Amino acid sequence: MTIAKKIVIGLTGGIGCGKTTVANFFANLGIDIIDADIAARKVVAPNSNALLQISQHFGKTFIMPDGTLNRALLRSQIFSNEADKQWLNHLLHPLIRQTILEEIQQSQSPYCLLVAPLLIENNLQSLVARILVIDIGESAQVKRAVLRDPSSSDEIKRIIASQISREARLKHADDIIDNSSSDLNLIKASVIKLDQKYRNLATS
Repeated sequence: MTIAKKIVIGLTGGIGCGKTTVANFFANLGIDIIDADIAARKVVAPNSNALLQISQHFGKTFIMPDGTLNRALLRSQIFSNEADKQWLNHLLHPLIRQTILEEIQQSQSPYCLLVAPLLIENNLQSLVARILVIDIGESAQVKRAVLRDPSSSDEIKRIIASQISREARLKHADDIIDNSSSDLNLIKASVIKLDQKYRNLATS
């Protein structure tokens, strides 16, 4: 594989689990962060070919007046229509994967972190050397996500239900950070310990 010499750590977890907080601690230690959500936004930038195809398939109402994608409308559409979800995934996943690969190649830190909420669901495991799961219980997920996101608790629960189960995600984990306490000092200490582990992996 073209990225064999690059050590990539996959960071994943359900909605509201604290992935961004953990990734920021790694970034503060000088680690390059590759965010799958940002890659997904890049491939549907205004005037992109992918955005044009989305407009043709779903209609112009899915494009905002400023030319950007109406993400809320699209999210509602694919959650209620499996065929549309499959069509969208078929269009976007290869483009997102290619963007991620390019960013991995550009990384300059000892290893890099691929932050991907759907790392396992989207079969991105082949890109990473280890999987780090940020874990909290579902009730805490809902509570935190509602505080952060304008979505209702019912919509958050639907998103959780659409993702891989907590148990299945943990089975894929090589490393786990328990974020149930929300103690930032504990999270920071876990990140520092894992950072040293990953740096050793990168130089071994």
